[in-house]
Amino acid sequence: MKDNKKITFFIIFCFFFGLNEAIIVAQNSLPRRLKRSESFLGIHFDFHAGDDCSEIGKDVTPEMVADMLKLVKPDYVQCDCKGHPGQSSYPTKVGNRAPGFVKDPLKIWREVTAAHGVALYLHYSGVWDEAAVKKHPNWARLNEKGEVDNRLTSVYGAYVDSLLIPQLQELATEYQVDGVWVDGECWAQERDYRPEVLQKFQQQTGIQEIPRKMDDPYWFEFSQFNRQGFRDYLKHYVTVLHQSQPDFQIASNWAYSSFMPEPVTIDVDFISGDYSAKNSFNSARLEGRCMVHQGKPWDLMAWSFTWTDGLYSTKPLVQLKQEAAVVLALGGGFQAYFPQKRDGSIRKWQMPIMAELAKFCRERQPFCHKMEMVPQIGLIFSAEALYRKSRKLFGSWSGETQALSGILRCLLDGQNVVDIVSEHHLTPDRIQQYPLLIYPEWGYIAPDFKKVLLQYVEKGGNLIVIGPEPIALFEKELNIQLIGEPVEQVNGLAIDGFMAGLKSRYQPVKLGDNVAPFGEIYSNNDFYGETQVAASIARYGQGKLAGVYLNLGERYFNSATTVSRDFLTGLVNSLFPTPLVVMTGSHSVDVSIGRKNNKLMINLVNSAGPHANEKINVFDDLPAVGPLSLTISSPKPRQVLLQPTNKSLKYRYENGKIQLTLPKLEIYDIIEIE
Repeated sequence: MKDNKKITFFIIFCFFFGLNEAIIVAQNSLPRRLKRSESFLGIHFDFHAGDDCSEIGKDVTPEMVADMLKLVKPDYVQCDCKGHPGQSSYPTKVGNRAPGFVKDPLKIWREVTAAHGVALYLHYSGVWDEAAVKKHPNWARLNEKGEVDNRLTSVYGAYVDSLLIPQLQELATEYQVDGVWVDGECWAQERDYRPEVLQKFQQQTGIQEIPRKMDDPYWFEFSQFNRQGFRDYLKHYVTVLHQSQPDFQIASNWAYSSFMPEPVTIDVDFISGDYSAKNSFNSARLEGRCMVHQGKPWDLMAWSFTWTDGLYSTKPLVQLKQEAAVVLALGGGFQAYFPQKRDGSIRKWQMPIMAELAKFCRERQPFCHKMEMVPQIGLIFSAEALYRKSRKLFGSWSGETQALSGILRCLLDGQNVVDIVSEHHLTPDRIQQYPLLIYPEWGYIAPDFKKVLLQYVEKGGNLIVIGPEPIALFEKELNIQLIGEPVEQVNGLAIDGFMAGLKSRYQPVKLGDNVAPFGEIYSNNDFYGETQVAASIARYGQGKLAGVYLNLGERYFNSATTVSRDFLTGLVNSLFPTPLVVMTGSHSVDVSIGRKNNKLMINLVNSAGPHANEKINVFDDLPAVGPLSLTISSPKPRQVLLQPTNKSLKYRYENGKIQLTLPKLEIYDIIEIE
């Protein structure tokens, strides 16, 4: 009752004296808002206001916002202020307004979230701003034909200083919002052919020939130049905003993620992204692992809906819980996206779903949020290789990470514990923490990084190189001889008396002395005729180096088989026979290991479901899996608990290992070992 009186007073004060003054008066009497670095759970709203929005704010009320906050209890809210059309959904004084306003919805969002001690961030489209380039064509980037882009601004132009920065400063000062989630940035940016950009490229590089398509000379150099242009643009506005508004918190959507897998060199306050609306579970598996080691607070956003042919379907609770579980099991924060209506109001019927989802997350928060992940297998994401093959400047929506994602899924389906690590993560003091590293189907490796990997193996590490292209980069070290060029063929991959057909590129090889073959390839779906070697294992210094001679990841991504899964898991076991956790009983469980509060946390996520089935948009039936048998290497524990139920688990301890059985896994449980 006491808090309700404070909130009522605050709203009345806002009405008579204005928002800014009210916040100053009330800041010591209302709950403190969490910074993003402290936050765990959020809810995101946006609607990308456009020409059809003539009654913005009509049904937006303080009661609507307050009811949602009381029900969901988020740490923060992200709501709309400017989407890709570039029309602001609040009555901006410096930008381009949507057609009509009944009231100012952003003022209501700020008043009520402040009163409840909830942080408010805004969805703001950055590089992608259609209204800005329509009004100011000289702000737009030019495409390879020299034509004005009707969507994208130029990161080299006046847009950032003339509109983006002034508008973010308006939001920070006039509305006192906590920060911004800038959409349409690295993943939207394209190469810029403005004359001054081309001239600068020529001056800086000495290259006079301008590439217009991917197979032109100097395409990579021109792409790198444009990537640096985005970094300079991002650094500029982050620096200006932090200088003028030190508490204003900024994320550029998908910066420093799988789209931009490089060291964090710009002082963004947090890393975030919204994983795909379809096949979301597999998207989250990849994206979370790409963020967790970047050294910044991070979260991922699930779309609460999906669609086919413009028909939207809200995901059932069980589907959303599973999508959240992937992120939580990696120690990250989580948010879910619910679209606003065209007047900026929300669909109240969806909020009980979010409330139950929030409850599911909160129950697990004490055991998973910000836990330190325990290194086991490091799957290498090469930014150097990605940037040489990427059709986009940043981003992986053109299929460049299919092989990486396929190997990740294959490993996880074999109950392996996997991190994704980029070149900059594998520092000398950290690389030896990984018992096994995998270089998956990248066609390039920087000479210095190859030396790092080989030194790691020489000192006792283990490395698997997968695919014909990277095999050629390690021919000498694998002690093999390549026979001709890679060929596209049907590979009858065989392991342990079972076989599956995989149509992929294969590199014929001749093994050197003391190189052990692993697995076989037959020309037909039968065990007769001549065979080819599927993989091999060689000693290298104190460690082992293995090669896989076909594109296993790309095939698993597009056509998963149990043989591929068992083949790769068997090869992993040959090089890394003593993982920290061994789990059997189901292949539909993702295992991840973290430490929190000096306790070992074994995270188990039910991975079953038709995630990659394009014919299924939503599902509400997730079968439980189990019983699951686990063997965990550990000092003798004081207690073993199942969280979040705090249930004591029976176990046997011998020879430095905990052995236990979990009867059933519904969605996501944590085994806590103290």
